[in-house]
Amino acid sequence: MSPVEIQDHGSVPTILGLARLARVIYHGEDRGAIVASLASRISANAEDAAALMDLSTIVQLTGEREKGLAIQAVALDIARVYRCVHGSGSGLRVLALCAPGDFMANTPLDFLLDESDTTVYYAHVMAALPLPDPLPDHDIVFVCAAESDENKYLLARLADAVATWPCPVINRQAHRIAEMTRDRMWQLFRFVPEIMAPRNVRVPREDLLRVADGSASLTLLLPDDHFPIIARPVDSHAGNGLVRIGDTHELHDYLRGADCPEFYIASFVDYSSADGRFRKYRIVFIAGRPYLAHLAISTEWMVHYLNAGMHESADRRAEEARCMEGFDEDFAARHSVALGAVARLLGLDYFAIDCAETRDGRLLLFEAGTGMIVHAMDSADVFPYKQIQMQKIFRVFGDMLEKTVNC
Repeated sequence: MSPVEIQDHGSVPTILGLARLARVIYHGEDRGAIVASLASRISANAEDAAALMDLSTIVQLTGEREKGLAIQAVALDIARVYRCVHGSGSGLRVLALCAPGDFMANTPLDFLLDESDTTVYYAHVMAALPLPDPLPDHDIVFVCAAESDENKYLLARLADAVATWPCPVINRQAHRIAEMTRDRMWQLFRFVPEIMAPRNVRVPREDLLRVADGSASLTLLLPDDHFPIIARPVDSHAGNGLVRIGDTHELHDYLRGADCPEFYIASFVDYSSADGRFRKYRIVFIAGRPYLAHLAISTEWMVHYLNAGMHESADRRAEEARCMEGFDEDFAARHSVALGAVARLLGLDYFAIDCAETRDGRLLLFEAGTGMIVHAMDSADVFPYKQIQMQKIFRVFGDMLEKTVNC
């Protein structure tokens, strides 16, 4: 059966979607009515897959990841394709090839298309099962599955599947997504002088325990490096489990509290600016061109936008606004060679990076991937400049889809 065989659209469960539900949680709105409505639908019809999928999203958004994934699994047993209608739904029809999992398992396409008129069909693909069959009629395919251990074999399957897909595909080179691991990024960019990609090494827990108890040297894992290091569990994101470790005693304490089989470790790089603050940039690449999604400024080395004090500091917001307004002429121009190398070597239609600047003026690359969230949920009153920048990014993203379909 052809991958673009038409399916009766009425048979595809229609979900509210991540962007709509995330706004409710992000802005502290009362989610009770939505939860009650979904629970009522499920009580009346245990096979209401759309209600189950939306409930799974809300549960995950409120911090109950495992419970949310359990509800998602029930939904996927009933249906593996879901429809999310943006605006009038009269625009492009996008088939998103997704992996089961939490919000980091896939490109958060819902945010990027939130204010468009696009209809998105989310087809969940399992590594051990055939593609959902039949699939809805669509204009373009987006490979949404992001890099992770769980998605490794799935991405290999998707790379084969989309190689001969009879319509345009965004991120067709799915094998490149699978290669966006932390240790691979260091290997890929180590010979680009304008980029500093810290050596990341994936190590079993047992090897770190030997360093912690003094029976092995850190240099066996990180040649020519020394404490302090940073460590995090493999497949962790958003700073979960990420710590700076100053010596073997701190490493021992960290391992005692981190029950994980494998970790990434890397040397700690002090990327603080002359004023002592740390600045982390999230940059999205759309059709090879970089766009600033946010600049988080903090007094702490582990920077995340939500904990950087951006909401409380007018000065930091003003700096972010200036950086967004002058990004092409300032940051992007200053790092044009580095950003060009990133676009060329990763070679995907859409992805994002988290980065900073070293004290000697190089681009400091923390990570790259397709699962980073880019959104416009921040208050327009507090962050008016971000609304302008996000709309620009969303417009460019939509234009890329349109041009790809029409080329």
